Amino acid sequence: MHKPSSHPLELWLPDLPRFQPGHPLRSWLLRADRLEQGATGYLAGLASHFVAPEGLPAAALTRDLLAGDAAGATWLCADPAWVQPDLNGVRLLACGQLELSMEEAQALAQPLLPVFSEAGMSLAVSSADRWHLRLPLETALPVFASPEQALGEDLFQHLPQGDEGRRWRVLINEVQVLLHQHPVNAARRERGLPPVNHLWLWGGGRLPDRVSSALSGVVGDDLLLGALARQAGLTMRPRSLASVAAAAAGELIDLQDLPAETIAATWWPSLQALAQRQPLLLAFASGERWLHRPWHRLRLWRRASSNRSAA
Repeated sequence: MHKPSSHPLELWLPDLPRFQPGHPLRSWLLRADRLEQGATGYLAGLASHFVAPEGLPAAALTRDLLAGDAAGATWLCADPAWVQPDLNGVRLLACGQLELSMEEAQALAQPLLPVFSEAGMSLAVSSADRWHLRLPLETALPVFASPEQALGEDLFQHLPQGDEGRRWRVLINEVQVLLHQHPVNAARRERGLPPVNHLWLWGGGRLPDRVSSALSGVVGDDLLLGALARQAGLTMRPRSLASVAAAAAGELIDLQDLPAETIAATWWPSLQALAQRQPLLLAFASGERWLHRPWHRLRLWRRASSNRSAA
């Protein structure tokens, strides 16, 4: 028999500022108990729930989930990306989620295969949006910025630095030239789609021997979250109205990638039903946290007090 968890059901939510004053979730915050600040950002949020001896190498974890062959090598994510020059440099505008078909991905990768092969690596198109580099097991890697760190910022601020990064900067430049000239990108521009003119390298490392977590289950669609759940021996159910409605104490519901408006329009009735029967830990990607208990709906004086203060 499964032992009830001592941890509340957690909702992992987008940054708090994305919720406008009229959003229904704001009414919960008026009555809930504020907790100490939690993890900020996507990767830190994952790291607050999953622990491995050498960190959480996104590349090896996601490759193993998609292909099951990550053991015995060092891996890097080489995700299709869109960069665009402006007056102040070259900015990363998107990484993954570029509406690529598998056919397009394979065609874009084809001229890059010998480039990486000559550098002692192999490029694998694990899925249309997730590409990986396989390197020898003992390969030392420089620091690579994650997409969340670099999105919207100047590309050159986030290239690997120093002597150890020089090899990678040359390689990245060669890849950009080949992608810029690729006929797939010309066809994408004609259809009004952004080009795939860069590969974002990040998440390097080896597959962990073990991953541990205090969670009892996960509801979500995120690939890296799914990879971590699998390594930790947790069940991950795809995000749906039914799976959210069935979530229980000790589990995590991942909503942090959704627009706040979508949460209000699509998911709010299910979340309300959860709040009526069990405590909810509201954890925002920006770090703020509240604990909402079912009886907190009776704290009507908090709303009245807030309204008087606003007046």
